[in-house]
Amino acid sequence: MPDAILDDISHRRYNPLRGSWILVSPHRTKRPWQGQQEAATQTTLPKYDESCYLCPGNKRAQGDTNPNYKSTFVFVNDYSAVKEDQAEYKQTEDNTSLSSLLLKAEPVTGKCYVVTFSPKHNLTLADLQPSEIVPVIETWTQLYTAHLSPKSPLAQLAGATTLAPSSHQDNVSRPSAQYRYMQIFENKGAAMGCSNPHPHGQIWTTTGLPEEPAAELEQLIKYRREQGGVNLLEDYAKLEAEKEERVVFKNKTFLAVCPWWAVWPFEVMIIARQHKRALVDFDDEERKDLAEAISDVTRRYDNLFETHFPYSMGLHQAPLEGANAEIEASHFHIHFYPPLLRSATVRKFLVGYELMAEPQRDITPEQAAARLRNCGGELYRNKLQ
Repeated sequence: MPDAILDDISHRRYNPLRGSWILVSPHRTKRPWQGQQEAATQTTLPKYDESCYLCPGNKRAQGDTNPNYKSTFVFVNDYSAVKEDQAEYKQTEDNTSLSSLLLKAEPVTGKCYVVTFSPKHNLTLADLQPSEIVPVIETWTQLYTAHLSPKSPLAQLAGATTLAPSSHQDNVSRPSAQYRYMQIFENKGAAMGCSNPHPHGQIWTTTGLPEEPAAELEQLIKYRREQGGVNLLEDYAKLEAEKEERVVFKNKTFLAVCPWWAVWPFEVMIIARQHKRALVDFDDEERKDLAEAISDVTRRYDNLFETHFPYSMGLHQAPLEGANAEIEASHFHIHFYPPLLRSATVRKFLVGYELMAEPQRDITPEQAAARLRNCGGELYRNKLQ
């Protein structure tokens, strides 16, 4: 265990994955709370909602009609944040001018998708069995495969280990350009900005490498170089498996932990225990293990405060296109960033010191992991039926 005194004193913890620090203030959990509280989550959604633009057979906002799908469904986002075609832009200022130095901009093109997890409107990943999550993982893998650069060492592997790219729409699997990165993510709950409760996630594929995965990749490359080819997150997973104090769940392929450096109160990271660069590195059994890990973490979240636990979840893996050093240093992992702190209605706010100085958390990751370990088992709302 960490020194017991760390449960009581303010201290900083280092995040080797970001090269940053976080302030931990465990004594602050004793302060009274008279601030904003979230509304309790509705749990009585119908299996089918005729007004939902994601339910099977319904019309979407732009007029297209969803097929009567039985598992997952993929379509190009009707309101994409980035698009494949747009007006050309190039800065024209003299390279020696202050404007060229301080007012930089570059165009970004890409493709955005929506992936429904289930045809049933009233389910979440926490409600699904691992076998029902496997098709979601296969869909992610197919889309990642379809966008891989043919020059990537992963492209040859992808052809041998994954299903051929498929979709309900022809334009899903045929990008018009080679993109640099694919960010797969889910926002669950109104507290995380989700505008539709139907179980779904998004995929944004862009020409640039976004800030968060870029910062992580820089640290992963640095660690691999300095440690003679050893991978940072493989070492970290081994260390956490030995110590067990921050482990929430584990199986043969994956480890779910509240990271030593976690910012959010009940933040969890699912890490591949062996060096896996991307989704295409997993075989059928390993995809089943990933589905089990996702199912377990999301179910524990809902059981913790007996509510539909909000979070933002995102996959980090190898870029679609990049140098061999970038591909080989990449290590597949999933971040869960949930905002709730004390109960189903009291959330953590990243404001003030967190915005102006550095992130801060109230409970320690060890305390959070212990609470999540204690709320496994059957999903709480199944017991109420």
